[in-house]
Amino acid sequence: MKIGLLGRKLGMTRVYDEKGKATAVTVIEAGGNTPLQVKTTERDGYAAVQVGYHTQKEQRVTEQLLGHFKKHNSEPQKLVKEFRLPDGTVLEGVIDLRVTQFAVGDPVDVIGQSKGKGFQGVMRKHNADGQGASHGSMMHRRPGAIGMRSTPGRIWKNASMPGHMGDERVTVQNLRVIQVREEDNCILVSGAVPGANGSYVVVRPAKKAKPEAKK
Repeated sequence: MKIGLLGRKLGMTRVYDEKGKATAVTVIEAGGNTPLQVKTTERDGYAAVQVGYHTQKEQRVTEQLLGHFKKHNSEPQKLVKEFRLPDGTVLEGVIDLRVTQFAVGDPVDVIGQSKGKGFQGVMRKHNADGQGASHGSMMHRRPGAIGMRSTPGRIWKNASMPGHMGDERVTVQNLRVIQVREEDNCILVSGAVPGANGSYVVVRPAKKAKPEAKK
């Protein structure tokens, strides 16, 4: 049963198939996933597997979390996430959290924290056209008027305004597994995934999988 993986984005490269076609891929290191807790519908109200990743020192963990890790015979982990399962799912035996749970061609969703871009204006953040570029304009990259008249007497919510950009949870859906390298504990997925190199990502079976296009 495919549950999912926690890992780190190592970077991007390209791989070639037997016909010489190049495919851009992201390399995700996902070794050392540790099952911490199995939640059941009867006891917890939903079915899930709690997984830890990336061992760290005990002194860097709160006593509450340290007790949780020791209760489940695990070293302290930096990243702890849950993978939801269909209600009523019963897991028997050893839970397989190796990269080999995925096979070449499997569709996956990858979740990460996008790169932070800081405070940005409307042209960068919302792809606004901007205003006159000539010397006399004086409004080159400004958003322009945002006010209303007496009715409604306020500014509409969700207007495209300058503000903080990036550094948010992003999910990229329906990426394809290109290679699974068990000896390196790495999985290569097609295309780009959110986040900087070295950041944590979650790899799960695609929730809206599309049939693979015929070649």
